Amino acid sequence: MGLKRLLRKALRIAIIAFLGWVLLVAALGIFWRWVPPVSTLMLGRWLTGQPVERTFVDLDEVSPYMIAAVVNSEDARFCQHRGVDWGMLQQVIVDDDGPSRGASTISMQTAKNLFLWPSRSYVRKGLELPVALYLDGIWPKRRMLEVYLNIAEWGEGIFGVEAAAQRYFRKKAQQLTLREAALLATALPNPRWRNPARPNQHHQALATNLADRMEQAGMVHRCVLGND
Repeated sequence: MGLKRLLRKALRIAIIAFLGWVLLVAALGIFWRWVPPVSTLMLGRWLTGQPVERTFVDLDEVSPYMIAAVVNSEDARFCQHRGVDWGMLQQVIVDDDGPSRGASTISMQTAKNLFLWPSRSYVRKGLELPVALYLDGIWPKRRMLEVYLNIAEWGEGIFGVEAAAQRYFRKKAQQLTLREAALLATALPNPRWRNPARPNQHHQALATNLADRMEQAGMVHRCVLGND
């Protein structure tokens, strides 16, 4: 078999695989609108025999402090954009920061956690954008935040806010205080290195700063307060 035939065959396989992935995203996006989803990291741990701690909870079962802390920390314009914060993304591109977390909205992080891989790359970011737009188009904002809070990683094998609250503070997610919520939210960028129960000085400073911002910012999470 000649090189050209091999390349054509590889291209056909790649196209078929990509189209299959697109169909999977479309189908699971609809299915997970109502059914508790699992992330690729959770699936990977199950397939390799590693434990996973996760208890799915409704958004109403999460402390209002926790909801406000995550939105303020991860995506303060969550209620204003439709999946992608184009202004922030353009700023990151202009500043030449690469595919950084700073431009990632909660919708984009949800898309990554559900359908992509964790390492940063332009390829992953390019796939992340349309998936985030799609999910934000078919899910209410409440569902988007609810899913994100239930699949976010908070340590080795710890997924979701309920498991994190139980592990670090021995209480339900609904009972988290402002300080505890701020510590959990500021652990998200580095969940393997920041322990909310035993924060180092830098982590404590981040949590204090976030708590101050929450008081000044007001209800930036107002779009998830209703039932729509």
